[in-house]
Amino acid sequence: MRILFTVILAGFSFIGVAQTEELSNVLRFDEYLGFVKKFHPIVKQAELVIDESQAKLMKSRGAFDPKLEIDYDRKKFKNTEYFDQLNGTFKIPTWFGVELKGTFEENTGDFLNPEAFVPQDGLYSAGVMVPLGRGLLINNRMAALKQAKLFREQAKADRDIYVNNILFEASLVYFEWLQAYNQLKLFENFLVNAELRYRGILRGVELGENARIDATEARIALDSRKLSLEQSKVSLMKAALELSNFLWLDNNIPVELQPNVIPDVDTEPIVDATFNINQLRTNDVILDAHPKLLSLGYKLDGLEVETRLKANRLLPRIDVEYNFLTEAPEVARTFNTAEYKGGLNVSFPLFLRKERGDLKLARLKLQDTEFEIDATRVNLRNKIDALKQELESYVAQNEITLRMVSDSELMLQAEERKFQLGESSLFLVNSRESKLIENQLKAISIQNKFFSTKAKLFNSLAVNPDL
Repeated sequence: MRILFTVILAGFSFIGVAQTEELSNVLRFDEYLGFVKKFHPIVKQAELVIDESQAKLMKSRGAFDPKLEIDYDRKKFKNTEYFDQLNGTFKIPTWFGVELKGTFEENTGDFLNPEAFVPQDGLYSAGVMVPLGRGLLINNRMAALKQAKLFREQAKADRDIYVNNILFEASLVYFEWLQAYNQLKLFENFLVNAELRYRGILRGVELGENARIDATEARIALDSRKLSLEQSKVSLMKAALELSNFLWLDNNIPVELQPNVIPDVDTEPIVDATFNINQLRTNDVILDAHPKLLSLGYKLDGLEVETRLKANRLLPRIDVEYNFLTEAPEVARTFNTAEYKGGLNVSFPLFLRKERGDLKLARLKLQDTEFEIDATRVNLRNKIDALKQELESYVAQNEITLRMVSDSELMLQAEERKFQLGESSLFLVNSRESKLIENQLKAISIQNKFFSTKAKLFNSLAVNPDL
């Protein structure tokens, strides 16, 4: 159920105790992003990537867990016990493919295989299995654990990218909301001017100081301002609803903005502080610390592990096993080399076509990732440099538009004085006012583009700020 965005919202921090009602309705940019980062479902979904990587790491570590195996077989038919066999094994896998093993055998029956005869109290053994070829330096267990650790670090970098992307999208929506609000206030102000001018002209018509056609022209200007105001109200409503998509509370409760909640019109210092834009613009960026390159780097390391594993499978499988045998394990001297059970297992494919094919595919994946890293580094560098230059351009554009607005205001004031003295016409006054509105809309639009470019720089660097 959607709820209204109330004036007092848990977690919003406002400086000072005594504040005006208008200020308490302001949703600041940093507070808004703080709510997005803390409660938005996609941000929580990004955290699941970390949980998934931890689960995979636990799973890979399970390959090194000790294992207890018990095998029991018994056959009895027509009062004859053919066999009663118990075989218990305890295995401990180790890092370099070596496996430690302890077993206990107890076999009885009238029809046992001769090799199954053991002492009456059973036979104990303790030994080791060592792969001398394939699986010694790297094996499936080792590779899986190494890759799981790399995936965990890669998941952290990917999480930062996901969070940064949602904060970037939320920032653009806030700036659109701010632009719509500024346009609304602009048309509200000019509607007041148009109404005052229209009433003044009507009064002049009644006194015979103005022609009736002047009242018609003033009414056209008034209706034009009303139309622009209504259109700006629709734009603000749409922007507010779009903003509501990013506002959530705990327990996945969506939030809807109340109409009296407004953006912070003096938000540039807060935007710069939140994005840390001054440092991003001036300092040389160390791309190797970029989350995207870190993620690709961990991916490359994982592929290198995979390539080593595939190369290791070109070696022959040579497994050597040796077990000490004793019927009295509590006596240490009963373990000696004279009583043992050992074996040698050798296997080797003649053509190695499967193994060579797997190795070639692994090397191709490795090379593909290296190309991707090189291309990503260049793209990021060029994109960041372009955005920095674009920011410098918008600084100049802001200064120009502010000067244009100031000059247009002076021209309008001068034209209004001339009109009052009878040296100008209402048409020229409306033209000057329309030009002022046009320049102020340009200034609002350029401010929005300026903020959006800052957000793009923030996004290109994949910064994950503390909010």
